[in-house]
Amino acid sequence: MPQSHACVLLHIIFSTKDRHPWLHDNIRPQTHAFLAGVVRKCDCEAYRVGGVTDHIHLAVRHSRTLPISDLIQEIKTASSKWIKTQAEGSPDFAWQNGYGAFSLGMSQKETLLRYIDRQEEHHRTQTFQDEYRAFLRKYGIEFDERYVWD
Repeated sequence: MPQSHACVLLHIIFSTKDRHPWLHDNIRPQTHAFLAGVVRKCDCEAYRVGGVTDHIHLAVRHSRTLPISDLIQEIKTASSKWIKTQAEGSPDFAWQNGYGAFSLGMSQKETLLRYIDRQEEHHRTQTFQDEYRAFLRKYGIEFDERYVWD
């Protein structure tokens, strides 16, 4: 076959360091837009970026030529530097070290987008930690609680 084709939908999740509530209403929309721009610069497509004060969810069509870890490193590095320069941001801002990246079929895209859109409603009753543990279980990822949080 002379061409390579790929259609990979990722649900990416990561938190602020120690789940500190840095992403207040006054900076969150601009942060989401900035994250989408970083994704585009990596030759990927950000279908949706959302979250609440202490974590981010992204729905991303992943490029066939870029390792997932490189994409997430670029997203976190660029956005961390940017947030630190914003009037609403903080020079102490940091993302957690780790991340979750889960693959979905394109048939699940609309469900994922709705899930991301409803983050504020969802987190009225569930913590980030409970949500993340549920995703790890859903995708069959074994984990040791001692090493999940930083």
